[in-house]
Amino acid sequence: MSFRTRDGRNWRPDYLVSIDPKKCIGCGRCYKVCGREVMTLKGLCEDGEIIDLDEEDDELEKKVMVLKDEGACIGCSACARVCPTNCQTHTLPA
Repeated sequence: MSFRTRDGRNWRPDYLVSIDPKKCIGCGRCYKVCGREVMTLKGLCEDGEIIDLDEEDDELEKKVMVLKDEGACIGCSACARVCPTNCQTHTLPA
């Protein structure tokens, strides 16, 4: 799959497929630049389980971004450009 920009240059989308919770610091920068609600903020327990933030805070080790609607990603890679920890994995379409 290949597209062209408005002025005719070639462009290929680079889709977000995963976020590494061990690297993610939950800063929210990726969430702020994404206008498609692809990600959401969740909690990470000591045992590595992803939980909703409304659950008990004493179980919470840290906050992390997780994929909410992977199919909504348009492959612009804006989230990757603002991520300070490089915790995201992107892939080109087949």
